[in-house]
Amino acid sequence: MAETFHRRKDGEEWALDMECNIDRNGSPKPRTAVKARTFGDIIDLHVQDMHEVGRPPRRSKAAVMEALKESLGSVKLPRLDRERLIEYGRKRAKEGAGPATLAIDMSFIRTVATHAAAVHGIEVSAEEVRLARFALKHLGLVGKSDERDRRPTQDELDELIQYFETNPRQVIPMGRIVRYAVATTLRQEEICKPEWPLVDMKKRLVVIQDRKDPRNKEGNHQKVPLLNLTGYDAWEVVLQQRIVTRGLGRVFPHNHRSVSTAFARACDELKIEDLHFHDLRHEGTSRLFEAGLPIEKVALVTGHKDWRQLQRYTNLKVEDLLKLQHTQQPSMEEFIETLAAS
Repeated sequence: MAETFHRRKDGEEWALDMECNIDRNGSPKPRTAVKARTFGDIIDLHVQDMHEVGRPPRRSKAAVMEALKESLGSVKLPRLDRERLIEYGRKRAKEGAGPATLAIDMSFIRTVATHAAAVHGIEVSAEEVRLARFALKHLGLVGKSDERDRRPTQDELDELIQYFETNPRQVIPMGRIVRYAVATTLRQEEICKPEWPLVDMKKRLVVIQDRKDPRNKEGNHQKVPLLNLTGYDAWEVVLQQRIVTRGLGRVFPHNHRSVSTAFARACDELKIEDLHFHDLRHEGTSRLFEAGLPIEKVALVTGHKDWRQLQRYTNLKVEDLLKLQHTQQPSMEEFIETLAAS
């Protein structure tokens, strides 16, 4: 380990810090860690370490870290205790933070505290964070987000598609994107990201790279079949896009945020209340179940690795089940044939 100093005094102080750390802990600690005094200091240390190992926080995590630093950054580490964190939770709840948002905050606080203690030997208690989270959960301020059950009606989908396809100012092919979203259950980022080489025109599937996953999305490449089971034909949409783009660049060469904005604007103008673009993924998933696919086949399309996350979509109406009794569904072997390795 080496460090360069402009003044000899700084160098001597650093050497003394290292000697003291070795005496206390048996290993030297970085100078920045030794001088960590506040919660803001260990946030900076955590982010710095993650950058050094090539795993910088993604935008959403970085935003939460910045917000935590603004709210709790000046708190001295000895005062980062259960009482102070419960006070923080109550304040956030009064400001409008929901149980799921506060749960994320507490998770990141514990991550930073654990990192500081485990990696740098800084005296900060992750147990205090755990106790504060338990208390906030008991108070109903920390918990899981409510599961949305909003499904667009067919009339709403028809209205949206007609609006997009008859609006001369609409540059993004939102009508096709809406149909494709329901047919594939893909998220807006997953719709706008793939380039044409990732579409297998023979097997009728698209590869989604680094698909969202709660554990690790890096390298989580998944093949998604372009089916016609939801009332919309994904393959037909792809062929239309092939003509428009001439098979060059991305299948849908548009910013996914612009897609979300266009969808929200259309809902406002059509007076369609409480409908988000992500609800199209839920709608597509529900329709796959209503088409008679068992949960393991639906998971191949949606990308869910934990089937329990799909349980809420399986509550079909009795009428829907009666419709299925005469429907001949493809076997699992036939279904996954399109997902075979190239």
